[in-house]
Amino acid sequence: MARLRATLPRAAGRIVADYEDHLRDERGLSAHTVRAYVGDVVSLLAFVHGVTGVEPQDGVSDSPEHADGLACLDIGVLRAWLARQRDEGRSRTTLARRAASARTFSAWAHRRGLLESDPGVRLAAPRPHRTLPGVLRTDEAEQLMRVSATGAEEGHPVALRDHALIELLYATGVRISELCGLDVEDVDFDRRVVRVLGKGRKQRMVPFGLPAERALRTWLRHGRASLATADSGAAIFLGVRGRRVDPRTARRVVHAAVASVPGAADMGPHGLRHSAATHLLEGGADLRSVQELLGHATLATTQLYTHVTVERLKAIHDQTHPRAQ
Repeated sequence: MARLRATLPRAAGRIVADYEDHLRDERGLSAHTVRAYVGDVVSLLAFVHGVTGVEPQDGVSDSPEHADGLACLDIGVLRAWLARQRDEGRSRTTLARRAASARTFSAWAHRRGLLESDPGVRLAAPRPHRTLPGVLRTDEAEQLMRVSATGAEEGHPVALRDHALIELLYATGVRISELCGLDVEDVDFDRRVVRVLGKGRKQRMVPFGLPAERALRTWLRHGRASLATADSGAAIFLGVRGRRVDPRTARRVVHAAVASVPGAADMGPHGLRHSAATHLLEGGADLRSVQELLGHATLATTQLYTHVTVERLKAIHDQTHPRAQ
């Protein structure tokens, strides 16, 4: 994507840079989300300008008035861009995401005065197939925690960190980026809650249980100091070089731990988050509470977990009820 971005006309490149600043600094989106949004816009403007062998769209020329690639950006161009990707075999989920990116960009460009009108309001896209990854059964989750605790018994700093990381992930259901961003002062052991900075820089308080408290206290008392350096700052979880642990490391930790549970589906932190949400609902938690805990902007996102729960109940019924068949 960096090469494609470099081929854009200079004016279009400046617009992309301004849009990137807006997403990062004004909207406070995560680095991963910013990369995805910017990548989609680069793809759109490359399509408009016909770079990398793609033919320019009708009405686009090399004249100065079209140098920014936005003067001709209308609903027809947006639809043609999506159609090209559909013809290339992009999934419904990808098309839906890129349509959303285009709408966000065109709305911003209109507000900035770069477009006379906002063509994105007329852009429709196929609804994505919203699916969730596999989740752990409650007994598998318990076994995962036992395996993690066993590894920490020897007292190695990394093992203590990994156990605390896994316990806190499952206890809270926070996103991996949220967990990696935690500082020591974000944990209130008296109330047993953690302050999380979520998407859009929105704060929320998430409770955790006694097992996570014990694992976290042990890590902070006996493990963290062994890894801490002058570069550690206030970060709770540290990498082997003493800096704040990065999400890639945390993902490897979770994948490796889940792999030690016989029969468990391969999953990373996102799967552990889904498992926590599903187990909360199965235990009787209401949707609104789970929405608040997970930091979902809309209840519709949280409602996806009810489908998982219902399907699991149906599967159990089919396997165990004598009159199911």
